[in-house]
Amino acid sequence: MYDYEKLGVFYLGRGYDMSSGQTAPEPVLYDAKDLTTHAVIVGMTGSGKTGLGITLLEEAAIDNIPAIVIDPKGDLGNLMLTFPNLQPADFAPWIEPADALRQGQTVDECAAQRATQWKAGLAEWDQPVDRIARLRAAAEVAIYTPGSDAGRQLTVLKSLDAPPQAIRDSSDALRERTSTTVSGLLTLLGIDADPLRSREHILLSNILEQAWKAGRNLDLPQLIREIQSPPFTQIGVMDLESIMPVADRRQLAMTVNNVLASPAFASWTQGERLDIQKLLYTSEGRPRLAIISVAHLSDQERMFFITILLNEFLTWMRSQPGTSSLRALLYMDEVFGYLPPTANPPSKLPLLTLLKQARAFGVGLILATQNPVDLDYKALSNAGTWFLGRLQTERDKARMLDGLEGASATAGVAFDRKRIETILSGLKNRVFLMNNVHEDEPIVFQTRWALSYLRGPLTREQIRSLMEKQKPVATAPATAATPTATSSSPGGTTESAAAPPILPSEIRQRHIPVARNVSRTAGIVYRPAVLGLGRAHYVDSKLGVDVWEDVARLVVLHGDSVAKDPWDDSEAVAVKSLQNDDPAADARYAPLPSECQRATSYKNWTSTFKAYLYRAVTLPLNYCPQLDVYAEPGTSVGDFRAKLVHAARERRDLEIEKLKKKNEPAIARLKEKARKAQQKVEVEQQQANSATMSAAMTFGSSVLGALFGRKKLSAANAGRATTSFRAATRAADQRGDIKRAEANKQAVEEDLTQQEEDFAAQIDQLKESFTEDQLTVETSAVKPRKSDLMIDEVTLVWLPFAVSANGTLTPAFDSELLQS
Repeated sequence: MYDYEKLGVFYLGRGYDMSSGQTAPEPVLYDAKDLTTHAVIVGMTGSGKTGLGITLLEEAAIDNIPAIVIDPKGDLGNLMLTFPNLQPADFAPWIEPADALRQGQTVDECAAQRATQWKAGLAEWDQPVDRIARLRAAAEVAIYTPGSDAGRQLTVLKSLDAPPQAIRDSSDALRERTSTTVSGLLTLLGIDADPLRSREHILLSNILEQAWKAGRNLDLPQLIREIQSPPFTQIGVMDLESIMPVADRRQLAMTVNNVLASPAFASWTQGERLDIQKLLYTSEGRPRLAIISVAHLSDQERMFFITILLNEFLTWMRSQPGTSSLRALLYMDEVFGYLPPTANPPSKLPLLTLLKQARAFGVGLILATQNPVDLDYKALSNAGTWFLGRLQTERDKARMLDGLEGASATAGVAFDRKRIETILSGLKNRVFLMNNVHEDEPIVFQTRWALSYLRGPLTREQIRSLMEKQKPVATAPATAATPTATSSSPGGTTESAAAPPILPSEIRQRHIPVARNVSRTAGIVYRPAVLGLGRAHYVDSKLGVDVWEDVARLVVLHGDSVAKDPWDDSEAVAVKSLQNDDPAADARYAPLPSECQRATSYKNWTSTFKAYLYRAVTLPLNYCPQLDVYAEPGTSVGDFRAKLVHAARERRDLEIEKLKKKNEPAIARLKEKARKAQQKVEVEQQQANSATMSAAMTFGSSVLGALFGRKKLSAANAGRATTSFRAATRAADQRGDIKRAEANKQAVEEDLTQQEEDFAAQIDQLKESFTEDQLTVETSAVKPRKSDLMIDEVTLVWLPFAVSANGTLTPAFDSELLQS
């Protein structure tokens, strides 16, 4: 069995002989780094295109490479159907009764047959059954269903948030992001808008661009308000009313509002935020195959969501450091309509941008389609690897050959059009032509047996069943660390609730907003807390740290008095969640300790707060000793582990390249010696054959001369006999030369084998030293610089609590307020 697992490559299948229809014994291995120049899979229905795509994704997962998988048909959810034990009971829930009936079997009989089939298939392709368990352990697989609660939901409302500063600082990047976002939104609204001519597109683009330049986030309700009353009165050199009068703006706002108010759109507002880092990695830093299933969406909804997803992916990609190793994959099945050769749908620009720029960031795109005419020619020329299966028409073949020729010319690689055309005409199911610009010539191969059970498209109910255990548990409005008041009077109201206290003007007050999910009819009671806001400066030249960080601590008050130094009982607070709000109507207030009613108390607490920060606050930094890498401040352990996985892969690839450069000259010299040794054996064999023939002819001549010449042995006959003896001696010497040449050849081949084995062992050792299991994460703490500690304010805060029917108080503020 070939040990393909330890080489940092993808096992795709085996070479295929077109003339005999047989596979070769050696595996076809594909260097993962080649995917940074992207790949295209083309093949008609039934060609095995989906199976090849799943094979690539399985290999990526085993190599700890995460992927976002856009699945318009529902086939790629099969990646979740991995059964390490390969028992019939594992297959039974996924057998269609109608399919079993057509085969004259019960569901259980069909499941048993599938189990046997999968065991045999894996064995035939030299894959141990435990490889399935390795796949499951290497990466999480999750199905996301935007606009549906079948899988994990994704909300898109945050997609109108201002992009990162790096994009806002680049006029081209900001313009590109604005244009594609607006195009996607208008597609959802059913408006086919030209970015240069459409009034709707121009208006929305100006609204978004102005808000984003200022770093201001938008949501759909705010967008509706700004459509009616834009924060500008002129577009270009013309006034707003001339370009789009108020009546037309009102009509556009109504259209957006109708979408927002539609019950069908409610599911788009729920679920996890569309965060690419969190899609690619779990909270523990484990790689993930995030399958975005959009089969249930309409064409307009698909275009809207995929455009937003691609924009978010671009933003994430540009925030990553450059690398030559494969960092992540973006796989898109059935790309028809999203990257057409002539039209310009909203998805086209971000896809073309990714194809042009992603390589520098170690991101690979894999685009699959049934027909090459579905793809823009520029996109085809940007793909370094082509996987070509059976094609439907001669037009498809011609289009494919044109694209291959262009890609080869771009890469400076020779292209044999006639030979490739002949191969394309004879491809069978699961047989593909792979043209990789990083290799010397194209190869034909048959795909290996999939580790996942390929049962076909999954229904929404099947997705729901698979994802039931993975769906996030809904959280309460506040964390468990927040105390609740249970004291109530017999009358059902909190006995401590009263009117707001009258305080000196020097005492600043904040009212934390009531969370949106709290009923507007609920009674609100405010409880007091002391809030300290400041800034800490962390400096460590050895670690390259120079960071200012906002700090906020909240002391929730429970009794009738407050300690002189209350900060040891404080809790960390999310600064971004500390908006100040007007108090709720008819709200009541819990009693306020007397210390909180004196302005001098806040001055004293300011002094003790500064001492507390120096004493208790540190900047935790995660550190990996094996790679000597520190995390950036604020990076979670999970995100740092995700970074380490890629850093280890980069280091592994770099060390392997060094080993190759070190070993390849010696291996090349030994191969040349082996070639010459083989050549020497062939020369000696030819000389020996010639000498043997010459000796035989000389001996024959002397014998014939003696038999048919004179009756007495003449001097000439004696000379011929002597010559014959000498020829026989030379022939014997030549045979000795053959043995010596063969011995030399064998010695050289043994040296070559030993060199290659040593090289493979060194690579294996390298890979083992950079596995995730070998990487540990330690934590070091950087103290703030005492002289730079700054206290912004120490103030009184009122926390809202909702009053239940029996008088119990429960937190009514956002759960994100408390960081702990």
